Amino acid sequence: MRIDVPDAAAMEAFGRELARELRAGDLVLLTGPLGAGKTTLTRGIGAGLGVRGPVQSPTFVLARTHPNLAGGPPLVHVDAYRLGDARLVEDLDLDFARSVVVVEWGAGLIEDEADSWLEVVIERPEGADAAAVTDAADAESLGGDEPRSVTLRGIGPRWTGSRFAAGR
Repeated sequence: MRIDVPDAAAMEAFGRELARELRAGDLVLLTGPLGAGKTTLTRGIGAGLGVRGPVQSPTFVLARTHPNLAGGPPLVHVDAYRLGDARLVEDLDLDFARSVVVVEWGAGLIEDEADSWLEVVIERPEGADAAAVTDAADAESLGGDEPRSVTLRGIGPRWTGSRFAAGR
């Protein structure tokens, strides 16, 4: 499934919509360049799930757990950018079974933790200014309202038959 997202507000709104599809035990892997909107999407997911916020990038703490204020599953938000090794992900001791786990930069590192996951790839325009982005602070100020394309692909039995099923 592919959608176009015109700006940051729409990315967050899409996250709230996506949250309605998520349940405890779901793993969501977010991929995209710095400033693509991964944290903005996760902020929307958190709002849609009804978790305590604020949902911010967990770059320096690696993982944050946001308790659910509405009786649903908590949101575990992980930034795997600096991990680089699946064994380091295991050391975080994440509660996959009872949480919705959203992992930025997790592709290739965390898939062994679950039999199913939702892969979300966010693409944004790569102009001359975008090429100069070197850290998250720069990314936040660059093109926050540029359009993005989001591709979702559900992998494994959890997503079979859903609108996100691979191959749809």
